[in-house]
Amino acid sequence: MHPDTHHAAVLEQYDSRAQAYLSSAVHAQGEDLESMATLVGQRPQAVALDMGCGGGHVAFRLAGLVNKVVAYDLSAAMLETVAAEAGRRGLGNIVTKQGAAEALPCPPASFDIVATRYSAHHWGDFTAGLAQMHRVLKPDGLAIFADVVSPGVPLLDTWLQTMELLRDPSHVRNASLDEWKATLASLGFEAVQIATYRLRLAFGPWIERMKTPADHAAAIRSLQRRASTAVVDYFEIGEDGSFTVDTALIAARKVG
Repeated sequence: MHPDTHHAAVLEQYDSRAQAYLSSAVHAQGEDLESMATLVGQRPQAVALDMGCGGGHVAFRLAGLVNKVVAYDLSAAMLETVAAEAGRRGLGNIVTKQGAAEALPCPPASFDIVATRYSAHHWGDFTAGLAQMHRVLKPDGLAIFADVVSPGVPLLDTWLQTMELLRDPSHVRNASLDEWKATLASLGFEAVQIATYRLRLAFGPWIERMKTPADHAAAIRSLQRRASTAVVDYFEIGEDGSFTVDTALIAARKVG
């Protein structure tokens, strides 16, 4: 798919859903979000990047720890929502900037901290987006990556990607933890801490947040009802369609 076409698909999905992501409990809280803050600590001189900021929850969490946060996203509507909420919270050190992950319009070594959470699986070019984060990070700077990850087993991977795509056609792919580690290493990142989690997704809010068409939601439920025991057990698929996914947080430093 041509990148511009994929970007258009992302904007179609997310421009009208900014408020839903701002209020989403899945995005607004979580052990991984608190771990990000702990990893950053108090850095009053630091400038941080929230790559693919979505509803802005990473930016909001880091704003009290650093000097400045740049909230960067493809969606202007998301950025308007983030700016308004930052103003409501009195977070005057958050600035917004629009663009794609693969074409970050910032000079090299611009940031002391770069972070991304629940965004990379939407990027048209996963490696290019991570390369941009490496480029703009200062030497020995801190990078933090968090996302839903594939189990890495073909059967389970197929099920995860299928459910994600039926729910949201802007989904590209959830990489496995091994793929994350290999890609980061190839770009010059050295992982210094890795944590994994299990995230429960309530089916109703998960579908509602994306305004998934009824026929797509029905297709997901139909597939779930026909899933093998191995799939049902791994994803802990409930009677109402709720299920559990793997997520990971990787802290890394820029080397070389």
